[in-house]
Amino acid sequence: MAKRFTADEYVAGIQAGSRVVLSRAITLAESTLATDQQLAQQVLDAVMPQAGRSIRIGITGVPGVGKSTFIEALGLYLVNKLGKKLAVLAVDPTSQRSGGSILGDKTRMSELAAHSAAYIRPSPAGSSLGGVTRSTRAAMLLCEAAGHDVIFVETVGVGQSETAVHGMVDFFLLLMLAGAGDELQGIKKGIMEMADAVTITKADAGNELAARRARREYQNALHLFPKAASSWAPVVTTSSALTGAGVAEVWEIIEQYQTQMLASGYFQRRRQEQNLHWLHEAIRQELEERFYANPRVQKQLAEVREQVMGAKNPPSEQRPSY
Repeated sequence: MAKRFTADEYVAGIQAGSRVVLSRAITLAESTLATDQQLAQQVLDAVMPQAGRSIRIGITGVPGVGKSTFIEALGLYLVNKLGKKLAVLAVDPTSQRSGGSILGDKTRMSELAAHSAAYIRPSPAGSSLGGVTRSTRAAMLLCEAAGHDVIFVETVGVGQSETAVHGMVDFFLLLMLAGAGDELQGIKKGIMEMADAVTITKADAGNELAARRARREYQNALHLFPKAASSWAPVVTTSSALTGAGVAEVWEIIEQYQTQMLASGYFQRRRQEQNLHWLHEAIRQELEERFYANPRVQKQLAEVREQVMGAKNPPSEQRPSY
């Protein structure tokens, strides 16, 4: 059994750049045990002065778009060409039956995972809305304290998780496919409105013409949406993770966005909003946990469930005296 670290040992290891200690700290933050949560909070409080110095990028896309392949291509460009230190937080779908999760990102991004300047952390989603755990925010702060200046948060790409991730990142990148019928069909308007940039992937192997056509269609569609609070005009690009074409252009757009947002003050305001959202989420989760842990609630809730399951009363009419 591994020796249990103290808060000071966690902090020292994280600041020294130890992957082992960083991984254990994130595992600690993911734990639901009260003692682990208390220790994790002590670690987070101690590393906060070193956190917040990265660019946080949310990446999502439809199934089959090649998220992992694109992330590896962009990640390798950042660590090899630009000397960045990258952390990839890939939120995986957790099985509601078995509780297991698909933690395959390290095998899908094997070359990036082996790089000394890259850290890939697959995290099971648990029961959180859309697959985004509350520990993802803690993981971001811990990675920043460990010196990672670029943070990727990859969503499961199944719907509501995009909204949750959008609320914790600085830049939101939407990956789309071309040549699969009407490119605008099946794309939720809300997800398109959240995108700071759209990249048409797999623009290679004879698919270049379709990718360029899709680029024009998406750019025209984005012009119809209301102007974002940031006043940033979303950009649409094409890219190929296989050839590397367009990968550098995506990073240039992210840098342009960051420069513009820092100059306008929007970047700082966005970070403040993220912190407030995190506070409200923490309050909601704490209240919910205390509610269900209350013995009186547990007793009356069992009775209410029986009534609802027996179709004696609709759920909306239940007003237990908790």
